[in-house]
Amino acid sequence: MTDTSADLVVLGGGSGGYACALRAAQLGLSVVLVEKDKLGGTCLHRGCIPTKALLHAAEVADAARDGDQFGVKSSLEGIDMPGVNSYKDGVVSRLYKGLQGLVKSRGVTYVEGEGRFVAPNAVEVNGQRYTGRNVVLATGSYSRSLPGLEIGGRVVTSEQALALDYVPEKVVVLGGGVIGVEFASVWRSFGADVTIVEALPRLVPAEDEFLSKQLERAFRRRGIKFKTGVKFTGATQSASGVSVTLESGEQLDADLLLVAVGRGPSTSGVGFEEAGVRMERGFVLTDERLRTNLPNVYAVGDIVPGLQLAHRGFQQGIFIAEEVAGRNPQPIDEAGIPRVTYCEPEVASVGLTEAATRERYGSAETITYDLAGNGKSQILKTAGAVKLVKAPDGPVVGVHMIGARVGELIGEAQLIYNWEAYPEDVAPLVHAHPTQTEALGEAHLALAGKPLHAHG
Repeated sequence: MTDTSADLVVLGGGSGGYACALRAAQLGLSVVLVEKDKLGGTCLHRGCIPTKALLHAAEVADAARDGDQFGVKSSLEGIDMPGVNSYKDGVVSRLYKGLQGLVKSRGVTYVEGEGRFVAPNAVEVNGQRYTGRNVVLATGSYSRSLPGLEIGGRVVTSEQALALDYVPEKVVVLGGGVIGVEFASVWRSFGADVTIVEALPRLVPAEDEFLSKQLERAFRRRGIKFKTGVKFTGATQSASGVSVTLESGEQLDADLLLVAVGRGPSTSGVGFEEAGVRMERGFVLTDERLRTNLPNVYAVGDIVPGLQLAHRGFQQGIFIAEEVAGRNPQPIDEAGIPRVTYCEPEVASVGLTEAATRERYGSAETITYDLAGNGKSQILKTAGAVKLVKAPDGPVVGVHMIGARVGELIGEAQLIYNWEAYPEDVAPLVHAHPTQTEALGEAHLALAGKPLHAHG
């Protein structure tokens, strides 16, 4: 076995791993990037990108079906799933080609194969050992299931759901978090009968309670059924369908059961424990500088406890590259990472919820601006709101939004949070008219005590 050494050996080529490799190479370090599957990882091939393509197709379907309300005579003839899939796969393959080119052009040594962390400074892959002055663990996550719930046949995870070549007539979605509500939204737009089952008391339970209530109201209007605060007890498959039983004794029959109960860290069988990496429930524990308990070994992305988001992994990867290159970067504030759920209507937030603010500061000031007062939202015929949360005598610490396209507003929202803006700082800024960003401006005017338009 030959031994190759580099400044940085990265195990995993998803958002966190490839961002780390590219930034490190840019900073003049020698880099080895190891990936067993495809460069780009879950996000590009089985996550963010393909699901958002489906959600866009769903939006087009809704627009065609509802053209009448805009005086446009359009109707929906049907959904051609092979056509939808070829559009989705085209988007993925163009991005994949671009990413491959980028890694090649930056001089990163790319190794395809299943890597194993064999010593505190070495990764073994295809019988070859790569020793790094620094090692980055970036092995990502997998779709979890529940104990006793076998994936297969009519019981699928998001991975199989993305490859379906038909629209199921009836679907039960197990899990009302981000992945669950996004798929529920797609299938409803495509004409399916959808029921979400969530064990926690509300949909998108990690969001501010206000957003959950608003989303539930919107889903009711769309005819998406959901049962919250109820536990799943079992599923049985037959040739014609799947039967789901709940703790309440209720039974739901469907063509398909989507298991969307979250993602687990892909850390078993890759040598982490044997090498002495400190772990908890399968996650790799790090400090705020993403260092593990082993010297010069870092961890990034979905294997580190916290939000499992591609852009979090991406930013962490850049942070580690700069850290290793001696740039001494600022630690990432987890609350400052924007969160978007791309169902219809969209849900977007950054910073603390009202409950978390009260817990941290003892009290909170909030204001809610209804999108009914926003010109562009009226044009788009979307309902929703912007809710701001402010620390007592302090800056805005939470921005929570719901409505069509509000994911696009999160850029300004995260600046407001991350730059610790006070309502008075944002109020005088000019927002273009008519745009939905005006809703952010109006909400800050109101919070600064000078609302221009009367408020509900």
